[in-house]
Parts: sequence; C-alpha cells; structure tokens
Amino acid sequence: MVRLLGRSGTRSPRPGGMRSAPASDRVRQTSTGRKPAPAGDRARDGGGRNRWGAGLRAALAGRSLAGQVFVFQVVIVLLLVLAAVVALVLQSRADTTREARNRSLAVAQTFANSPGIVEALRSPHPTAVLQPRAEAARKATHVDFIVVTNTEGIRYTHPKPDRIGKKFVGTIAPAVAGGTVVEEVDGTIGRLVQAVVPVKAPDGTVVGLVSSGITTRHVGGAADRQLPLVLAAAGVAMALATAGTALVSRRLLRQTHGLGPREMTRMYEHHDAVLHSVREGVIIVGAEGELLLANDEAHRLLHLPADAERRPVLDLGLDPDTAELLASGRMATDEVHLVGDRLLAINQRPTDLEGGPSGSVATLRDSTELRALSGRAEEARERLHLLYDAGVAVGTGLDVGRTAEELAELAVPRFADFATVDLFDAVLAGEEPEPGGTLRRTALSGIRKDAPLYPVSEQLRFVDSSPQGRALRTGQAVAEPRLAEAAGWQAQDAERSAQVVEFGIHSLIAVPVRAGALILGVVTFWRSERPVPFDADEVALAEELVARAAVSIDNARRYTREHGLAVTLQRSLLPRSLPAQNALDIAYRYLPAQAGVGGDWFDVLPLSGARVALVVGDVVGHGLHAAATMGRLRTAVHNFSALDPAPDELLALLDEMVGRIDQDEAADGGTAPVSGATCLYAVYDPVTRRCTMARAGHPPPAVVAPDGTVEFPDVASGPPLGVGGLPFETAELELAEGSRLVLYTDGLVEDRERDIDSGLDLLRDALAAAGSSPEETCRAALDALLPARPGDDIALLVARTRALGADRVAEREVPLDPAAVREVRALVGRQLAAWDLEELAFTTELILSELVTNAIRYGSAPVRVRLLLDRTLICEVSDGSSTSPHLRYAAASDEGGRGLFLVAQLAERWGTRYTPTGKIIWAEQALP
Repeated sequence: MVRLLGRSGTRSPRPGGMRSAPASDRVRQTSTGRKPAPAGDRARDGGGRNRWGAGLRAALAGRSLAGQVFVFQVVIVLLLVLAAVVALVLQSRADTTREARNRSLAVAQTFANSPGIVEALRSPHPTAVLQPRAEAARKATHVDFIVVTNTEGIRYTHPKPDRIGKKFVGTIAPAVAGGTVVEEVDGTIGRLVQAVVPVKAPDGTVVGLVSSGITTRHVGGAADRQLPLVLAAAGVAMALATAGTALVSRRLLRQTHGLGPREMTRMYEHHDAVLHSVREGVIIVGAEGELLLANDEAHRLLHLPADAERRPVLDLGLDPDTAELLASGRMATDEVHLVGDRLLAINQRPTDLEGGPSGSVATLRDSTELRALSGRAEEARERLHLLYDAGVAVGTGLDVGRTAEELAELAVPRFADFATVDLFDAVLAGEEPEPGGTLRRTALSGIRKDAPLYPVSEQLRFVDSSPQGRALRTGQAVAEPRLAEAAGWQAQDAERSAQVVEFGIHSLIAVPVRAGALILGVVTFWRSERPVPFDADEVALAEELVARAAVSIDNARRYTREHGLAVTLQRSLLPRSLPAQNALDIAYRYLPAQAGVGGDWFDVLPLSGARVALVVGDVVGHGLHAAATMGRLRTAVHNFSALDPAPDELLALLDEMVGRIDQDEAADGGTAPVSGATCLYAVYDPVTRRCTMARAGHPPPAVVAPDGTVEFPDVASGPPLGVGGLPFETAELELAEGSRLVLYTDGLVEDRERDIDSGLDLLRDALAAAGSSPEETCRAALDALLPARPGDDIALLVARTRALGADRVAEREVPLDPAAVREVRALVGRQLAAWDLEELAFTTELILSELVTNAIRYGSAPVRVRLLLDRTLICEVSDGSSTSPHLRYAAASDEGGRGLFLVAQLAERWGTRYTPTGKIIWAEQALP
C-alpha cells in the first residue's frame, strides 16, 4: 500500500511546484483517502461546515480537479437529459405500432390466464359467463375489443352481441397449436393490431382462444398525453443527476484534498518514483493472467524483458512454478521459489477481495542470503535434535546387540546413508575387550538392503591402514573423503572395496566406541546419496553421537556380565537333573526373566516310604541377591526334608530361617530383606495316593483329573516367608492314579498386562485342552500364558501320579511280645519269595528283627511292620512312641546297642520319621 503526504486547509499555488505544508499539519493517508479530523474540528461542527462550504465554492469555481469534474459532469448530464426527452418524443411516434402490439398481446394473455376462464369455456353457456367479463376488461384496459372463441374460431364474446357465434376473422392456427399470433389488419375502424393467444387447461391442452385488438390511433394519443409526465420526470432526473454529481465531486474533493491537475501529476510522479525505488519487487497481474505492472526491482529479480507489460505471465520465460503462481492469482505467503540463482519469497493477494478490479498483486523479496543463514541454522537445529534423539532412542534396553542396532537405525538416513557397528566379541559376552581381538558386525542399517558391506554376525579383523583400524588404534575419529582413492581402506578387502565403490558409496567416517579407557568397537558411517563427502562439522557430530551411544553400550555390556553371572549362579543352584523315583512322572520348565535373573526355584525330593516331595518357590526381586537367597532356601528345604517333617512344619522352619537372615542382613547394613518369598511344599504318597501340601503366599496348585477336569484345590495360604506371626495350614488331597499336579510361580499367570485371576482362567483352559503327558501339559501352559517378553522368572512343575499296587505292599501288626519276632521273620521270608527276592531274605530278616525288637522293647503299641517293593526294598517298623533310637558304638562289654549299627551296615539308607501317632523307622536295600 502506498502512503501519501496530505495537507489540511487551503493551498496557494506557486510556479514550479507546490508549497510544503508545515510538518505538524502533515498526516499519513491510506489508499482510501480518508484522513482523521483534528480534535478541535470534531468539536466545532459549525467550523467544519464553513470549511466545507469554502471548499465547495472553490470546487464550483473550477480551480480544483474536483470543481472541473463537477462542471463537466453537470454539462454531460444536462445534454443527456435533453437528448433523452427528444428521443422519447420521436420514439413515441415511431413506436406506436409496437406499443399497440405489446398492449394487445398483454391484454389477451392476461385475460387468457385469468381465473375461471377454463371452467367458463367448458361450461354449457360460455357466452353468459365470459361476455360480461370481456366487456369489463375491454373498458378497463382501453382496447377496442376482447373476443373469446373456441378452438374452431367461433366467437363466444364480442363488443357487438350480433357477432357472437360467428367465425373469427384472423389467423388462429398457430394459437390453436399453443403459440401466439400478433398481426396488423385494416379494419372498419382503421388500422389496428390484434393478438390471439391460447387458453390452456392445467394439463397443457388448448381449450379456447382469446383475441385482443387496438387501433394505432388510440395508442398514439396516449403517448402524446404522457409527454408532460416525461418532461417532468426528465426534470427530476436532471435534479437528481446534478445532486449525484455534487456528491461525487464532494468525495473527489475530499480524496484529492483540493489538489489541482498539476499537483495530481506531481503526486503521481512521486508515487512512480517510490514504486520503482523500493528494494522489493511489485507485480500486478490482470484477471486474464497478463502482466499489468512490474516495478524495476521485479524486472531485476525476474529478468523480465522490456516489453513484459500487457503480455501473459506464462510467456515471459519464468520458471514453471513461479509463472504458475503469478498467473493463478492464488493467495501465497512467503512462498519460496528458485529463480535463477536467487531464492525469492513471494507474497500474493487477489485485488478483488473488497470490490476491487479482478487480478492479483504480488511482492517479491530476495531471500537468498537469509535462506542460507536459515539453512545453516536449520542444519544446526537438526544436529541438536539428532543428539537429543540419541539420548532418548539409543539404550532403551540392556542388550548390547539391540543398543548397537538402535544407534545404526538412528543415524540412517538422518546422518548417513549406511551405518555399521562392529564390536569386540568380548564386549558381546559382557567382558572387557583386549587389544587386537576379533570384532563382529553387530548392527547394519542402510537406505538399501543390497549394499555390499559385511553382513551382520560377520567376524572381522581390520588392517592397520584401514580407517577403522586407525580409529581403533588411535582412539580418534577418521574420515575418508574419497574411497575410490583410499589405498589403505582398499587393503582391507580389495574385491569388496571395489564393489562398495561401484555401488556408489564414496566416503566414510570411522568413530571408535570409547567408554572411559576402553575401546569397545568402531562405528562406521557411509555416504552414497549426497555427492559431497563428510566435512569437519559432521565428523564432530559423529564423535558426539557415538560417545553418547558408547555409554549405553558399556552399560549393556556390564549388565550382560552381571546377568551372565547371575544366570550361572542360578542355574548352578537349580536341579540339574531329577532324582530317580517311581511315584510321579515329572516334567518341568524354567524360564529366567529377560529383565534380570530372579529367585524362582523348584525341586523334587525323594522321601522315605516311596514318597516324593515337590517344592516350588519364589524370592522377591532380581539379580545376584535374589539368586543367592534362592540357593540358601533350596538348601534349607533339602536339609529340612531330610528330617521328614509335615509340610506346615517345614514352612514354619523356613519362615524362621528367613527371619533370621533378614535380621542378620539388617544388622550388617546389607541388601534388601528376603521378606516376601513364597513357597509351596507338597508330599505325595503312592501307597495311599494322598498328597499333603501347604503354601506360604504362593499361587494355588492346579489338579487335572484323569478325565481332564481342572480344579484349584482350596489350600489355605499362609503369609509369605519372613513375615511370621501366623501358622501354616496343611491340606490333604486324594489323587486318582494318572492325575496331574501342576505347580508354578506367579510369573506364569501374572504380568503387567494381566492380573492373576485372568491368568488362572487362562491356565485352567490350557490345562483342560492339554494332552495327558506332563510334557504336553508344560508345552500347552507355556504356549497359552508365556508373555512375549517375560518380566519375571517362570518355574513350572507338572507331576502325573502313579500308585504303588497292593501286590507290592505287605503290612502286619506285631504284638508287644518278643516271640512275635519269629513270626515277622517268617512273614518276610514268604513275601520275599513271592517277590523273587530270596537273595535279600537273610539281610531283610536281620534288619526287621532288630527294628521290631527295638520297637517292642523301647516303644509302645501299636507296632506295625510294612514292606514296600519299589525301586528299592523298603522295610518300615512303626510304633506309638516318639522316642527316636540313636546309632552308637557299643563297648566290648555291652550286652546291647549293636542292632542299629547292624541295620546301618546292611541297609543302603535308613532313618526315622515322625507321625501324629508315633514314629516310623525305615531302611532301604538295593534290589539285586
């Protein structure tokens, strides 16, 4: 928008130019020409009217441009009014016939479309209805006649009643066909014009005709009578035109501020000078896409020809995008276009937004230098953003390989076209690398998959002359700008180097992965798409990027080492193989958490009397402490189970031990307490098919019946180990042979996305659909419940029950009589003969003789003897006393004390277990 200097008050002309107004009176004027009045003028309205009168007088005097325009417009209006009056008089005489045609046609059409005419034509007596209406219409419209006929031309109405019923004189065929007929005829009353129009029913059919006629004499007389009215209207028009001209002159006077033609010329010259001296191109384009105006700067920026104005923009030789924008007239804001070697910021607006002429105006600004500065700022911002993303996206986990992949994926394609990460094998194993060791391609990312670079997992050893070898040796980044000329790099692998160059990769940066004093490997960034090689700023960026990733890689390496130690410790503490026993068919799974080693464990412990104990436990937390604590608890369970206590008593012993551990570690300022460890202990007896179990805060077991029915027995849950204060309860289940007992840790049924209730439901469904073998059961449970990335250890133990048949059990009650020992020996001899174990008869009779003798002599009733044939021959003697015999060396002079010594020598194992009613002393012998 061009701003002008305006002045207030009257102005005295002077030769050679116009006098400048005082600075205090000069105000900025917009293109609308409006200027805010001073405060004093607004307050004194009368003064404003006086000034307006003076200005108007000056305008009428013709001294200003507005006055000259006013006089010129008044003269033109006066001439136009006079010409209009003369033309009207002449036209009224020349158009008499046309007026008669129009009036007769209008009357006929109006009467033909009047309400009720169709019904009247279809009535029995059309003349009675239509004759009065036709005569009234004729008199009202001042025509000579209105005649209504049927489609055959027979009159229904006529000003002279004697002509009703006669044939109409005139042309009616086009009207019967639906058209209109207007014709001139010479009648008895003179020259007349008549019109014939059809009367149409609602369905479009012609049901009659209406004719109206008028003589030209009557029409001409009406025009003469209207002449005074026309002259009066011309006078009024003259007055209105004069008033409108005055208003236009007033507005022009206000916009030009009383400037004369010379002063307007000077003002135009000033505007033209401003337009062509500004440092911004201005272009005005018309509605048809032709160039209307272009200032000097626009000519310079766009290299326009001298005759560019009035030519289409598309024909000026501009680049297609810029020409399309200027010709389209669409709105644009700071739209950048490359014109030659310049970047032009173009702003374009249409000129007809508020009623202006059609077209558009555009400004062009040379932003080449600004764009270069912006480009460098944008490049710096992108590099900072890349480093920020490296801190967020690299090192999201604690896996060395994944961390290397994240670095390579981040660099491509934002920094390089290809990126490779090569780490020492020792780093991948969690160890500190040694100089000269072998490297392994850990990660590879690129814009294409067919690059001839070493693949992932390839074992590498870089030569000293290669950029990677120099980076590893010096610990500094090495840039190779032209690979085609890099003999040191080509010495690594001449054939592959040629393939890489032929592929289009032309430069690289090799950056060592440094973590303190350790060099973990080397990262190589390769460029192929951009023709320029890496510069010094990009080398610094690569060093910073790799330095940030090196911290994450070293953390992952340390974690790998710690995790490996914990896994090794944990696996050394878990059972490496299951003990031999016949009571249960067992399958198990142990899956450590990916986030860290936990404290889950399980165990299978053979007990006396062919029984088997099953243990599953979980220590809260992860890491070495959890694994070590798990080992201590597992050892404790082994030791306590050797005493053969009831499940609730064993858990009570564990609870007390965990409490002591917590107290010791708290006193020493050690690691976190163990409180929160859970455990489930179950003992299965194949003779009675009963399973006795107790749990300390552990998930309930699942029992799958032989028919596939799944239930979770109601086993009361005590507090977790180490909490103390509450007793543990024992539950006893009778299991059918072939039942499956499923023990597990909470990692199987519970995770961050699934609560334990949902997990138990899934486990129930999986067990119901699983096969009958323990292996199939393990597989089905893990397939259904194993998370993609386990957050906790998972221990799963499935045991299918067996029963020890009655033919492999012999049992008898013995009276408290020393003579009964002989009967026991006889029973043993017969039973062993039945089992084809005569070889063991002597040792078995001797063992039972000593045990029964001790029970009769030192125990109490009832005394019972039981023989079990399992993987070993088991002899059991029970009595009602809780006093346990002890093995000792008898002196030479002692009469007794040698019985248990003999038992210990003859038996493979022996021991004592307590029952609610007494104790049982048992001994096992290996089968021959």
